[in-house]
Amino acid sequence: MADSLVLRALRGNARQLDLSGKKLKRVPKAVGRLLELNRLQLKNNQLSNLPAELQALGNLTELNLGNNSFEELPEVLKHLRQLKKLHLFDNKLETLSPSVLEWLENLVFLNLNNNKLRALPEEIYRLAKLKFLTVSNNQLESIPSKLCLLQKLCELQLAHNKLKSLPHDIGYLTNLKKLSVPRNQIQELPEELCMLRNLKVLDVAGNQLHIFPTKEITARYIMNELKDDSFNKALKYYPEARKILGHASLCAVCKNSFLSIWLECVSFVDLTQKISITSAAHIVPIRALLCSYKCFNESGHQFYGIAVP
Repeated sequence: MADSLVLRALRGNARQLDLSGKKLKRVPKAVGRLLELNRLQLKNNQLSNLPAELQALGNLTELNLGNNSFEELPEVLKHLRQLKKLHLFDNKLETLSPSVLEWLENLVFLNLNNNKLRALPEEIYRLAKLKFLTVSNNQLESIPSKLCLLQKLCELQLAHNKLKSLPHDIGYLTNLKKLSVPRNQIQELPEELCMLRNLKVLDVAGNQLHIFPTKEITARYIMNELKDDSFNKALKYYPEARKILGHASLCAVCKNSFLSIWLECVSFVDLTQKISITSAAHIVPIRALLCSYKCFNESGHQFYGIAVP
């Protein structure tokens, strides 16, 4: 079946070829003769390597190797210099070979979800055009500071890993719009997050956070993201809320629609509930101590509280 699809593609001088879900253990070498090919789909097979013949695919811009059995990056990838999109999700990758990675200089999109990666090589900074990087559901314990040299990065997804911190150099990712690091072991966010002026989505749910960065980032998220009717009503019926938001070093308790951006256990004050703080707003310090996940998840309480040092 796969061979007939390749033969048909050869006859038609095809630019796209889809061999997904064909139970392939090897890629037909004849694919390397499709010199005009710019998109190759090989997902949902049983591949663990790629033939050297594929290095002739100099026009290839998208390659999908998702849901296969790759344990390392295929060497042939370093010859595919025009690649812009590379899917390697659902494989068995434990490491990323720097000698392959550093050649993918035109890569814009890289999906490494659901592998066994414990670390990312420092050479990842050579992917200078990268805009989207997702390494969720791996075993990362840290991310290299040099990753923060990716000036064009717009979206970074690191959910379900073992991260304990984020590098302070993260402030250099000035084009970052979405940062997703839920379900890790992060205890504190770096102050440098406040430098990310283009950041629209920050998902830190399911970590071990107790404090947030300075008032600037808190204020920005509260005022930019909570502008619906419920928010305005809350300000109308709870004048004290307006005063508290004016001292935005407090991490306001967000409502459900804001959950995925802030903390999953926090919801903005409901009209039937009250804001509770432990000190006057005018003496709130620049860093705010959050109630723990345990506190919010316990049943029986009548309000969501904000605790400050």
